[in-house]
Amino acid sequence: MSQLETEHSVDLFVIGGGINGCGIARDAVGRGFTVELAEMNDLASATSSASTKLFHGGLRYLEYWEVRLVREALIERETLLKAMPHISWPMRFVLPYHKDMRFEGDTPTSKLLNVFMPWMKGRRPAWLIRLGLFMYDNLGGRQILKGTTAVDLTQAPEGAPLQDKFEKAYEYSDCWIEDSRLVVLNARDAQARGARINTRTKVVSAEQVDGMWQVTLEPKDGGPQRVVHAKMLVNAGGPWVENVIRNTVRINSSEGVRLVRGSHIVTPKLYDHDKCYFFQGEDGRIIFTIPYETDFTLIGTTDADHTDVSEKPVCTPEEQDYLVRFASKYLKKQITTDDIVWTYSGVRPLYNDGASSATAATRDYVLKVDTSAGAPVLNVFGGKITTYRRLAESALEKIQPYFANDAKPWTAGVALPGGDFPVDGVAALKKELQDRYRFLTQRWADRMVKAYGREAFDVLGDAQTAADLGHDFGATLTEREAKWLIDKEFARTADDIIWRRSKLGLRLDADELNTLEAWMVETTATPADNTTAATGA
Repeated sequence: MSQLETEHSVDLFVIGGGINGCGIARDAVGRGFTVELAEMNDLASATSSASTKLFHGGLRYLEYWEVRLVREALIERETLLKAMPHISWPMRFVLPYHKDMRFEGDTPTSKLLNVFMPWMKGRRPAWLIRLGLFMYDNLGGRQILKGTTAVDLTQAPEGAPLQDKFEKAYEYSDCWIEDSRLVVLNARDAQARGARINTRTKVVSAEQVDGMWQVTLEPKDGGPQRVVHAKMLVNAGGPWVENVIRNTVRINSSEGVRLVRGSHIVTPKLYDHDKCYFFQGEDGRIIFTIPYETDFTLIGTTDADHTDVSEKPVCTPEEQDYLVRFASKYLKKQITTDDIVWTYSGVRPLYNDGASSATAATRDYVLKVDTSAGAPVLNVFGGKITTYRRLAESALEKIQPYFANDAKPWTAGVALPGGDFPVDGVAALKKELQDRYRFLTQRWADRMVKAYGREAFDVLGDAQTAADLGHDFGATLTEREAKWLIDKEFARTADDIIWRRSKLGLRLDADELNTLEAWMVETTATPADNTTAATGA
């Protein structure tokens, strides 16, 4: 113990710096709990930066009769949109219809229709799709987002990129979300309210001692171990939640996760309009094609079991082929794997409900408090990014009985950093920014607003010219912005900046990336910067 830093105590210690961990930390500290969080890598370095980037109700989950989950997610879309209009915005989704579309075979709906309408042979009838969209429009008390409309693909511009056999479609609303930025902004807000955020810090053990958890932390940079005492643990380890249960906390539990890999591909822009497509396959699966980063199209996702949490998820050649072939059954312009400019893959830690397939496994979250070790630990299973805030509220309902704290939920409608402007105020904010900083191009201003919202003024500061922002690393990334990301947003490496705080990795060339990496190494080597990023101090 003499080699460890001085111990201190908190109410809650959160393991995991993904969206669930950061969301719970923010909610808890805002209710007066003392909170510390540790993430063994960068924030949002796993599942939370590898989503399909949507706040959505989950239209296909209605086929599994998960009405409560869908309703909660539909309500949340607009609650979240109001709190973060810089990193989330409405999108319209076009769902083409064709008679060959089929259910995934083991959904409750498909089984029911196979009994009462066997002549359909697993096909999705148009009336059922329209019924699902009617429920989608009305379950969540929609106020901001537009409802479903019918589209004549033979006349509408949305039909132009599609093969001629698709003549009609339905168009409905969901929302885009910058997923990894969502995590960082929750962590920042938690920190601002008093939480201590440790990145690149591994929880090497958690032991129950005299009714408290003794949590031993080890920084990845080789710094000294540190011990924290906590009245309660929150295990938000995502794909590692079961590993934390078995090997870190070492408790017996019958609960487990089903690891499901979701992979995506990115290609050059496949069509000119700004709407997404919801494609239904002949195998019952669905994929989206989504306008992405102005010049690209995002296509995903797959559902495949992932057996080993220690194995980094990658978009396999088979998954790339599957997504390319799937999209090409709809698009006039046939794409191949040669068109792929980037892929990414994440592992969803779904609650293991014994479903027969990865696609059928529940997307709902399950929260379990275990007191078998003496001190309580809350294990978080599953969840989806759309319902992270409600998951945090539900977690606090489980946590509060162990404390003399009956503070009420508070996060609904409370803006995240930079999001304190109206949902329809993006254009006005962009104009205000360009009026103040005349050197900004349209694309540059758009990127700054969609990344930082009103905080774009803080990032750019007193600059009068682009040269005042320091070194230009390329693609409008400047030294001043990079320093902001280090000082305020826990960035420590080039990858943190170009793949999680932004997607500028799609635009920087090898020389620009090498320059950024060298600058990051030099800049983050100072003791002051290490302290800030590692502890959130």
